[in-house]
Amino acid sequence: MQRFVFIVTIALFAACTGNSQNRVEKEKIAKDTAKVIQRTDAEWRSILTSEQYHVLREKGTDAPYMGKYYLNHEKGVYTCAGCGAELFTSDMKFDSECGWPSFDKELAGDKILKIEDTSHGMIRTEIVCARCGAHLGHLFDDGPTLTGKRYCVNSTSLNFESTKKKK
Repeated sequence: MQRFVFIVTIALFAACTGNSQNRVEKEKIAKDTAKVIQRTDAEWRSILTSEQYHVLREKGTDAPYMGKYYLNHEKGVYTCAGCGAELFTSDMKFDSECGWPSFDKELAGDKILKIEDTSHGMIRTEIVCARCGAHLGHLFDDGPTLTGKRYCVNSTSLNFESTKKKK
């Protein structure tokens, strides 16, 4: 019984410490971004599709190899589907063959928060939009480019603005 109490105490301490660190990091990012967007759950439900709500607000995941941007090779900018913040460019995208759009870096300006994610029995780094808190995907240290990073992102979390000239 004492061991159980000890484990629960440690878990609660870790959770509280992490929340405090996340709050401090979010406050720092808030100063660096144009405007942090805070909406109620009802507001998010009214502006997002049910699929977007599941991925962006409930930390869902697209089915692999099915996302609309997985095989996108157009030139342009990828933005947050929740708030429109610019996150990645097509020059940062690479074919990782993992089933999701992958990028080797993010746009400058601390537009993405990195949060420890211990769900599903794994330790990963979740990536969220610093402006609206939308779940984007996860960051891994196994990228094949010079950065060694792989931002594995749900297509549902993104919109794409093509730089192709319209005729």
